[in-house]
Amino acid sequence: MANKHLDTSLFDRAAIFAVKAHAGTERRGKGFPYIIHPMEAAGIVATMTSDQELLAAAVLHDVVEDTDVTVEELRSEFGPRIAGLVASESDVFEEGVSEEDSWRSRKQAAIDRLAGASHDAKIVALGDKLSNMRAIARDYAVMGDAFWNIFHAKDPADHEWHYRGLADSLRDLSDTFAFKEFESLINQVWKH
Repeated sequence: MANKHLDTSLFDRAAIFAVKAHAGTERRGKGFPYIIHPMEAAGIVATMTSDQELLAAAVLHDVVEDTDVTVEELRSEFGPRIAGLVASESDVFEEGVSEEDSWRSRKQAAIDRLAGASHDAKIVALGDKLSNMRAIARDYAVMGDAFWNIFHAKDPADHEWHYRGLADSLRDLSDTFAFKEFESLINQVWKH
C-alpha cells in the first residue's frame, strides 16, 4: 500500500537548509554529522504534532546558536513563526564572557524563557532536550562519570539542576510520550 500524500515542502526546505548550515560539523565528541541531532529532534516533535512549521523549527533549532545563520535570515527564508521558534530555542551568549563562566546564567535564562514560552515553542524545545537527554543517558551508561568531562560544566549536579529545571518548564507537555521519556531518562541518569 502506498503512503498517503502529505505536503512536506516546507519541512523539506528546512531540512536541506539545516543540512547545509551544519555541513562539515560533528556532534560534540560523537564522531557523527551534527545534523543527526536536529533530525532526531524533528522526529520527536513529529510524535507530538504534524504542524510543518514546528517540524521545520525543530530541524532548524540549532542553526542560529551553532552556525553563522541569523534569525533575520530564517525570517526571510521561512517566515516569522519559524524564526521566532528557533530564536526562543537559542542560547544568548554574553559578550566577553567565556562559555564556561556563562554556563549557569545561560542555562537559567533558557529555563526561564522556556517556562514562559508558548505551547508550540515548548514542543520544539522538548524535541531538542529529549534528543540531548537520550544521548546523555547512552553516553553516561557507557562512560560513567568520565562522560561529564566533555562539557563546559563538568559537575553532574549542574547538569541535573539544568535538566530538572527544563523538565519543570516543559511540564505542560506531561501528557506526551516524549515528556514521559524525557523525565524517565533524567531519573535514570540521576537515580531518582
